[in-house]
Amino acid sequence: MHVGIVGGGTGGPALALFLARAGHEVTLYERVANPGPVGAGILLQPTGLEVLRRLGLEQRVLSHGARVERLHGTTRSNWVVLDLAYADWRPGAFGLGIQRGAVFGALWDAVLAEPSVRVRTGAEVHATGDEPGAAWIDTGERERFDLVVVASGARSEHRAPGARVTPYPWGALWVVAEADLHPGVLYQRYRDTREMAGILPSGMGTVSLFWSHRADAVEAWRRAPIEDWKARVRALLPEAPLDGVYSHDDVLFAPYFDVVASRWHEGRRAWIGDCAHAMSPQLGQGANLALVDAAVLAGVIERGEPLARYSELRADHLRFYSWASRALTPFFQSSYPVLAPLRDLGSPLFHGWGWYRRQMLGALAGGKTGVFSGDVAF
Repeated sequence: MHVGIVGGGTGGPALALFLARAGHEVTLYERVANPGPVGAGILLQPTGLEVLRRLGLEQRVLSHGARVERLHGTTRSNWVVLDLAYADWRPGAFGLGIQRGAVFGALWDAVLAEPSVRVRTGAEVHATGDEPGAAWIDTGERERFDLVVVASGARSEHRAPGARVTPYPWGALWVVAEADLHPGVLYQRYRDTREMAGILPSGMGTVSLFWSHRADAVEAWRRAPIEDWKARVRALLPEAPLDGVYSHDDVLFAPYFDVVASRWHEGRRAWIGDCAHAMSPQLGQGANLALVDAAVLAGVIERGEPLARYSELRADHLRFYSWASRALTPFFQSSYPVLAPLRDLGSPLFHGWGWYRRQMLGALAGGKTGVFSGDVAF
């Protein structure tokens, strides 16, 4: 097959590698002329790490990341809200904190080394579509393919059929710093639901600091002195590594989107990653879901199954995490502080209940397909 893939972030390059190694011809379109490592830390879950293992990239990402053994969250008064250890899910399991750019670098270098992948950078895709016997990608001229896959991220203009896109009112401010804080732990602190700070070990001697922030207040934040914000962060998280922050330009704001669709295929086209199902990062699943998308779609293609089978196989997994992220986020990032006492009192109580704890750990690890169901197969 000749496959066109739109987007060179995470899911697109992973799919390109699976298909090229199975003998298919792939053309990968990336709008950035000179793609390079960008972004702050992300958390690779056991599901995402398994996909990277199948691609032969696990050791590279492990060498660039930092093992995360547990998630620990407390209030400003040190009341424990969350305390989840991967080993309680499966012995030896862990997450991997890593800079997004390091994951991109591993995938991108592998793609460039594949002779069956033609990479077109600086390529602005205006539209994709279907016609009898082919799908096409339009960059000013149309190129036809046996299959087109859109993997162009949360802000994509190219959506799955009937997709509903809703910006979250909250996002996060990010800082990457050289520091060794809370090794092995994704650590968070909360002041009701309106302030959340966290530190993620992200490899190569760095941590990623994140701070909840309303999207509609970013411009006001930029107009205020940066020292005011630093003082506010340190009031909640005294160890916050902010010495290297001298201006607002040293801080990245990441918005969140909620993208919901009933299916992720149409004709000879399929959608993977955040353009298909973006969600709040509260459960740390974005990159992992994109990697699983790529593995599942590659399997469908190799077995000669119709694209409808891809939507069928992904439905339970994606809908569970979309629902869980949407349900959980207001308890941690919202303008409803009344939810904080419910979170602070209810979460520790439920964590002590064995069944609930197992479900939470399964959700954190990335494989749940429903509240009462087990791991996704891919």
